[in-house]
Amino acid sequence: MTQQPGRPDRSGGNEADEAARADRHDPTHQTDPYDVGGALYDSIGLIARRLRHSRAPGELSLPERSALSRLAGAGPASAAELARAEQITAQAMGTVVNGLEARGFVERRPDPHDGRRIIVSLTEAGEDVLRRKREARGRQLATALTERFTPAELRTLAAAAPLLERLGESL
Repeated sequence: MTQQPGRPDRSGGNEADEAARADRHDPTHQTDPYDVGGALYDSIGLIARRLRHSRAPGELSLPERSALSRLAGAGPASAAELARAEQITAQAMGTVVNGLEARGFVERRPDPHDGRRIIVSLTEAGEDVLRRKREARGRQLATALTERFTPAELRTLAAAAPLLERLGESL
């Protein structure tokens, strides 16, 4: 395989990996969309894995949290609509919704406009658990940000947050 100019060689050992990682995070590095995409994929993946591994027993799984967040932001929806939005199968979302309903975080009701459809909505308990989860993860991230980042780096991350959200919504 021929390496493209300006792209780090990612086939080497630890030294090559570290050099490639440093190169990708260097602000003077060329902003090639493939390089940016690779760096974001690696970085976001690491953050997600670290947060996921620190999950306490009984906490929400990622699909559960995603479904609750979507219901909180967009309002009631059918399980099929949630599945499409989260890009998972309707069967998988049905399992997620069943688990959330059993824990009292969502409720199902007939659609007032179409009696054949069932609409899932967030309960007060669901709003509460989602709020607590956000606060706990926010505290975890805030601790890391306070301990390891400069004020200038915090401003950069704050400016990037809406862009990352927009990127996530466009996938």
